Amino acid sequence: MSAENQPLADQSPAELAAFLAAQQQAYTDLQGKGLKLDLTRGKPAAAQLDLSDALLGLPTGPKDSAGVDTRNYGGLEGIAELRAMFAELLWVEPEQVVAGGNSSLVMMREVLTDLWLKGGVDSERPWSQEEKVTFICPVPGYDRHFTLLDWFGIDTVTVPMNSDGPDAEAVAALAANDPSIKGIWIVPTYANPTGSIASLEVAERLASMPTAAPDFKIFWDNAYAFHHLTEDEAKSADILSLASAAGNPHRPIMFASTSKITYAGAGVAFLAGSTETVSWYTTHLGKGAIGPDKLNQLRHAQFFGSAQGVRDHMTQHRLIIAPKFDEVDRVLTERLGGLGVASWTKPTGGYFVSLDVLDGTASRVVQLAKEAGIALTPAGASFPKGDDPHDRNIRLAPTFPEMGEVSAAMDGVATCVLLAAAEKLAG
Repeated sequence: MSAENQPLADQSPAELAAFLAAQQQAYTDLQGKGLKLDLTRGKPAAAQLDLSDALLGLPTGPKDSAGVDTRNYGGLEGIAELRAMFAELLWVEPEQVVAGGNSSLVMMREVLTDLWLKGGVDSERPWSQEEKVTFICPVPGYDRHFTLLDWFGIDTVTVPMNSDGPDAEAVAALAANDPSIKGIWIVPTYANPTGSIASLEVAERLASMPTAAPDFKIFWDNAYAFHHLTEDEAKSADILSLASAAGNPHRPIMFASTSKITYAGAGVAFLAGSTETVSWYTTHLGKGAIGPDKLNQLRHAQFFGSAQGVRDHMTQHRLIIAPKFDEVDRVLTERLGGLGVASWTKPTGGYFVSLDVLDGTASRVVQLAKEAGIALTPAGASFPKGDDPHDRNIRLAPTFPEMGEVSAAMDGVATCVLLAAAEKLAG
């Protein structure tokens, strides 16, 4: 086996020194390219946004299918036809869905605020009156979830995110014994950043497990439920039915949006839960709102036409972004394969690739990339408080750049990974 494809840890000191020198030169060459590339956030590319430009000519009239004038006040729960459309897509009943503004993150913050100030449908008291509130966070996970928890002063405890979802037994053990543990964040389908898909068995365990807190919540963030990268499309577990069957109908609160389906800044967000949860949410919402942007909801309903229209639209997204994910895998395989310094996911949906580098080098990789003109999400961003105990995980977001930029960025990232690994092993 040549030194080129021999694991770095198995190479002799002389071979490793030569490898380090070669990577230092490769990095100098990379800096000389004057790159300015950004893989920090999972944003739709312009070509994806263009798919929805027919929205700009809609709606064709101001009234919805029930004859309601969407230009006026009212309708906190959103217009009926869009609720029904996404109820079908999310495996729930229309009366279990609220269509809101453009941001599901805002809905999540509203729900946490209402729980904090008023308590939930099944709460004994407002969460702010508890001595301590803790959330379970599967890791690697979604940084914006952790930011919300930090903002509220909610403590966190982590469990591993496996290929079939969170480690359900670890979650169950934590939730059963600690009444301060009030909930868990989950991105169940094509999780951010790993692409994991929560299995039916995991969903059933989470829905039915005994919890010390009577008002334990599953924040089921179905942000990527329809964002398939292959023709074999994963189906999300029906968490609301599972929880209801287990006698915990108010446990899950589901969130979704069209932010990466139509316009990222002008889509529609959705909340779903038990009918009591929906009433609880809209009652509190009504203290500070009179209704959502129903005109935007109507244009979305007319644009899609049906649930199948949403599915067909997402096929067009797949044709644009799937080749970018293939390119990430190709470059990383060619540059890093066999060297024992990195592993990465090959997701079948979602917006991210999760890259694990040699322990103790992720921060160095991100620093090297920045100094070479490649912006990456900070190392540790996929962990609460940005603390990756192994300093190994980096989230890659290849959707926004053009294909040539994806190639250049990944080639540069590979160079940074190799240099950081060689520095550590030779050190």
